[in-house]
Amino acid sequence: MNELGIPVLIVLALLVLVVMFLGAMGVRRIQLRRTLGTFDGSISTTPGKWMMVIARYGPGELEFLKLFSVSPIPVHKFLRSSIEINGWRKPEDTEKHLVQPGNVIVLMTYEGREIRLAMDYETYNGLSAWLEAGPVAGVGTWRQD
Repeated sequence: MNELGIPVLIVLALLVLVVMFLGAMGVRRIQLRRTLGTFDGSISTTPGKWMMVIARYGPGELEFLKLFSVSPIPVHKFLRSSIEINGWRKPEDTEKHLVQPGNVIVLMTYEGREIRLAMDYETYNGLSAWLEAGPVAGVGTWRQD
């Protein structure tokens, strides 16, 4: 026992669990980032609150997974046909400490809700190209503008 009366084995077990959890988070991030169509960023669905995420886009949806998690389940899913990008801007002074340096804030709407994404400009170009590359309006299940 140490001076606090806690057995050394319990302390070691807790330390091993923390290291295993951090390792699992690292492996998950590496696996997700190896997939085509993924990028690091932050999302804000509520003014003033940002969450670091790994985003991935597939044929029909854009998914956001928490960065500091081991869960494979996305916290947000947006259908490609319902996303509208309204442009981008540089972070305001109140946002600079909440997002990664060098990121731009992408303004988008999803089913009438305002969503803000922080990502680097090159990633924004890829996301906007992915969104614009969808089927032509009136063909298939795409937007009926």
